[in-house]
Amino acid sequence: MTQILDINTWSRKDHFHFFSQFDEPFFGVTINVDCTIAYATAKAKGISFFLHYLHKSLQAANQSPSFRYRIVEDQVWIFDQVDASTTVDRADGTFGFSHIDYHEDFSKFKINAEKEIETVRKSNSLFPEVSRSCEVHYSALPWIDFSSLSHARTFNIADSSPKITFGKMTESEGKRTMPVSIHVHHALMDGYHLGQYIECFQKLLNEA
Repeated sequence: MTQILDINTWSRKDHFHFFSQFDEPFFGVTINVDCTIAYATAKAKGISFFLHYLHKSLQAANQSPSFRYRIVEDQVWIFDQVDASTTVDRADGTFGFSHIDYHEDFSKFKINAEKEIETVRKSNSLFPEVSRSCEVHYSALPWIDFSSLSHARTFNIADSSPKITFGKMTESEGKRTMPVSIHVHHALMDGYHLGQYIECFQKLLNEA
């Protein structure tokens, strides 16, 4: 079910109208998350580390109301659930976009994700058959331990979906960390809300 937020009674009404006028309304941060426990947990269970932390990120997004807000025809829609649109690598060095439904149950998420990844890898198409407004746009750069990141964007296309990129995991003195870039629409959230998401994501990564 989708609801429309009453902007006139929203505490961020002025913020929404102000940042909605920007040519570039997205702002972003790059953080390093501690994935020591998450990596050990994935390996102990014999599951993909990527799918493990992707699920944790989506779980945090679904628990963060502002990450479920989207701007549709100048209105703010509140989605009950957000899914993932993530890049999938191919053997020839290219990639394709995917759509992976979120399931709170990891086993169901894993089955659906593995099926979608296989479909994209067998296809030559850049875009999936299914694409929705209620997505978080994900990328993975497991070759690069980046400290900042920017995105290619087309400003004349309406877009308010968060964009999250995961980098290369590194290890030092037994601790594993991974850079994560997060870009969000300032009309829909501020640094405070982004901080809440980051805190939630790290907490979920720390679950054994």
